[in-house]
Amino acid sequence: MGMIPTGAKVYVATRPVDFRKGPDGLAALVRDTGADPFSGALYVFRAKRADRVKIVWWDGSGLCLFAKRLDEDKFRWPRVENGVIRLAAPQLMALVEGMDWTRVRAERRRRPTSAG
Repeated sequence: MGMIPTGAKVYVATRPVDFRKGPDGLAALVRDTGADPFSGALYVFRAKRADRVKIVWWDGSGLCLFAKRLDEDKFRWPRVENGVIRLAAPQLMALVEGMDWTRVRAERRRRPTSAG
């Protein structure tokens, strides 16, 4: 996936969705949960077979859709249940690459120390 907008929140739907849906249909699913699909957050969806991912977000000028299908593997998804989980940007990148995103930790920012 290209550049993730700096500071963007990432939400993953834990239930599979109908992958015939395009960006408008996925945005409607986001809106149905009470979230704002035009907030700049990235909303991640999975297919039933766990081999496909779609991500929808508003970039300020239009609704964007990223889609990927793995040829020989499956994405590592959270347990299927009702709800949404939040990921850090590095975790999203690992998920999209088919890696185990649960092993990726967000880097903590350290306070600068004064030289003295």
